[in-house]
Amino acid sequence: MRHSDPTADDITTLIETQMHLEGPLLPIFHAIQDACGFVPESALPLIAGRLNLTVAEVHGVMSFYHDFRKTPAGKLVVRICRAEACQSMGGSALSAAVLDKLGLDWGGTTADGAVTVEAVYCLGLCACAPAAMVGDTLIARANVPRLERAMEGAA
Repeated sequence: MRHSDPTADDITTLIETQMHLEGPLLPIFHAIQDACGFVPESALPLIAGRLNLTVAEVHGVMSFYHDFRKTPAGKLVVRICRAEACQSMGGSALSAAVLDKLGLDWGGTTADGAVTVEAVYCLGLCACAPAAMVGDTLIARANVPRLERAMEGAA
């Protein structure tokens, strides 16, 4: 089902797999995103109905957490830290260069669906700032050439 439009039955099944948990909303989001690659807008009323919440409440929780996507991500996700330590060590210039090179804004995906660039607010590499993550690979003291090499290696 990954990166496809899931049916209401698909979503309902995923919701039900998490209903045994206390506070199942976040696990439901994770289950849907793990299965589909994103949490489609059509899932929100189904989740709300099953949890006896309003769609606005469900949407509010989903939009609060940056890890949940409304649309499928690219094949490769590049995360660039925007926290203070990374910003003070050139993270703004790095971000601007990468986004400009790919022709994207934050959260955007290239037209060919190859790369999505996301902002994150700490990767735990503050002492080695700026930090980025290409796929599952952390990049300390990130710069454009390092990110390009990591992106080529992950492709």
